[in-house]
Amino acid sequence: MTASPTPGALAGIRVLDLSRVLAGPWCTQILADLGADVVKVERPGAGDDTRHWGPPFLKDAEGRDTPQASYFTACNRNKRSVTIDMATPEGQQLIRQMAQQADVLVENFKVGGLARYGLDYASLREVNPRLIYCSVTGFGQDGPYAERAGYDLMIQAMTGMMSITGRADGEPGGGPLRVGVAVVDVFTGLYASNAILAALHARDNAATGTGLGQHIDMALLDVGMAVLANQAAGFLATGQAPGRQGNTHPSLAPYQDFPTQDGSMLLAIGNDGQFQRFCAAAGQPQWAADARFATNTLRVQHRAVLIPAMEQVTRTRTTADWIALLEDKAVPCGPINTIAQAFDDPQVRARGLRMDLPRQAGDGVAQVATVASPLRLSATPPVLRHAPPALGQHTAEVLRELGLDAERIAQLQAQGVV
Repeated sequence: MTASPTPGALAGIRVLDLSRVLAGPWCTQILADLGADVVKVERPGAGDDTRHWGPPFLKDAEGRDTPQASYFTACNRNKRSVTIDMATPEGQQLIRQMAQQADVLVENFKVGGLARYGLDYASLREVNPRLIYCSVTGFGQDGPYAERAGYDLMIQAMTGMMSITGRADGEPGGGPLRVGVAVVDVFTGLYASNAILAALHARDNAATGTGLGQHIDMALLDVGMAVLANQAAGFLATGQAPGRQGNTHPSLAPYQDFPTQDGSMLLAIGNDGQFQRFCAAAGQPQWAADARFATNTLRVQHRAVLIPAMEQVTRTRTTADWIALLEDKAVPCGPINTIAQAFDDPQVRARGLRMDLPRQAGDGVAQVATVASPLRLSATPPVLRHAPPALGQHTAEVLRELGLDAERIAQLQAQGVV
């Protein structure tokens, strides 16, 4: 990670971001972190919905809440913000001009929603055949649900993700739960960025590149099904739908949270060697010698006997004592932190995972804290150039790049187009 002007891996790539909320902006932020010039088009006076999804809100220099929600900052750093009313012919023409110069366009309107503005893929392909056009929708461009709006929570429910998240029925707090982060949106952004990079390579590959862009159809439903991963594989292999089982693992044991003297810890024992080393360190070698626990499969079958016995022992030491005891034994063990504790963790600090970015937008917010990109490239690391922008912060700058003079920009502002 660097805050220097070193060009990123995608330097020279222009991205026109017509997306809002999380999945699309997450995708374009990844591209922006890698060096692409991402211009985010927002509604005049309102902007991205998440600018208003508070509390919590950003604070000014005196520590007072501003009207700007912190949600927006999660997925919009390194971008330039312009405000354009695409419902006007003048606004549509401006976006077409921007699309002519762009390598990539990302949008998350309903299926067919941009066609009435002449900003759909078929229309923009005519003015820029090299354009890679990524559409993010709830259910994809075809099928009986194509015209429905899709939201992360809805997709978590429909794909069965909530059916495997939470404690089992009959247990205290039992019932389906959503994941604590909008994981389908985030994964859709990740898949979309991968698809865009593949399309850029297919377009520009010296050996086989066509020089032409293409349309990318990203659906939250497709992604939600894909990230069921081993749970989906298990169902497809057996025809048996898995259920909820709290923090335990369907295929591994012991692999869950355990009570300690002062709280809880997490043990993630993934093989027989780790289990044997844990038993020796815990002073319970008889568990490793017990035929019922000799292999992972047997431990899964006999977890109802093994786990209560382990819980009696784990309660005899503090979480910190267990971590210290097991750290040099190659037994995965860790605390169950709050987010505040996670940011204060020495490894998180050493990796520089919190970054404070200055912002000079004249809106009272002088600095925005953000989570660093997890992408670590040795030669072309992510470059943090801009804090998440204020609404319309770069409108005049971007319009000047399109060739508009000050008089024309002022006229468009007076008309409410920008």
